[in-house]
Amino acid sequence: MREAAMPDETASVQTATAPPSKAMKAVISCDALQALIAALAADYLVLGPTVRDGAIVYEEISDLSQLPAGWKDKQDAGKYRLERREDDAIFGFAVGPHSWKRFLHPPVETLWTGRRDNDGFSIAPAAGEPRKFAFIGVRSCELHAIAIQDKVFIGSPYADVGYRARRQDAFIVAVNCAEAGGTCFCASMETGPEAKNGFDLVLTELLGEARHDFLVDVGSDAGAALLGRLPHRSASDADVAAKAAIIAQTRARMGRALETDGIKELLQSSPNHQRWDDVAARCLTCGNCTMVCPTCFCTTVEDHSDLTGNTAERVRKWDSCFTLDFSYIHGGSVRETGSSRYRQWITHKLANWIDQFGTSGCVGCGRCITWCPLGIDITEEAAAIRANPMTAAGGQHEGT
Repeated sequence: MREAAMPDETASVQTATAPPSKAMKAVISCDALQALIAALAADYLVLGPTVRDGAIVYEEISDLSQLPAGWKDKQDAGKYRLERREDDAIFGFAVGPHSWKRFLHPPVETLWTGRRDNDGFSIAPAAGEPRKFAFIGVRSCELHAIAIQDKVFIGSPYADVGYRARRQDAFIVAVNCAEAGGTCFCASMETGPEAKNGFDLVLTELLGEARHDFLVDVGSDAGAALLGRLPHRSASDADVAAKAAIIAQTRARMGRALETDGIKELLQSSPNHQRWDDVAARCLTCGNCTMVCPTCFCTTVEDHSDLTGNTAERVRKWDSCFTLDFSYIHGGSVRETGSSRYRQWITHKLANWIDQFGTSGCVGCGRCITWCPLGIDITEEAAAIRANPMTAAGGQHEGT
């Protein structure tokens, strides 16, 4: 059972008459967390973790009881299962197969619809205004993933209109991790386990024999205003120390590690390494890793029409660099072999992404390891190339 320091009994619970400042640290109860969900539901579509189909997934929630209290996840390469905890921790798990990407950058999205009528042919954007999202339980690695997608979709003059509309009004309640998953390596990527920015509020669950509270840090004026509407007390030094201890414990218990020094140069200089063929002998090129990745953003576009020819639509769908069609040009696919497609993915993720966007494309969440049917481990593959950087396969791979 995770222990936390007892609260200062002299501290009074209050509902502030003025919004707390962004620098304030407060403590709220589970009842106040329910009030937070209810307050957000008045203006937002509230999404958070819940248990469904043997996994913890992100779905619409309206009540504290829908959160996965008392559950933890056991993860390893190609393995995931839920188990009961010995306590009632609400956020006592790592991450599941879903990422927040599925709401901000949907798997399937209609871009426009065209209709033929007596006056000719008209094109209209996708119908309906996007609902404002409130995300509850966003981990630090996921905040970094959202920041990466922000850079991809709205960080240039050619912004994605749909993504921007969904993202600009999103309210984020983050959670500092108290448990490291078996495939987590966010500490290596400097993306966790502590959330430092990119949120409106961040919670640290403080759980002990005689308490179940949440230390709250404020990250925005909107977060401060919402906290001011909730019953809370000022955090004590003991509360702050308990938070620091939880984060330090989680950092020390990462399930994986990735050496990042020089990794960009290492991978970019190893296009013919024998390891690409070794991993291709196991890889199914199924694309699971890219589907669960919170930063992968590759898509394809399809045009459809009805049988009468009066209505057509353009639909964008997630795609993957592991599919043959993704790199197809006249004459065939640029990357025909599994080794070239795996090499493309890991080299882009850990190296070329830095050239494009100024940061790694990996946030260390470990999803690609957990949800690979063969348990292929990105940290293991990078380490194998680092351990023997001079080993090269004969001949030239296609798609270099």
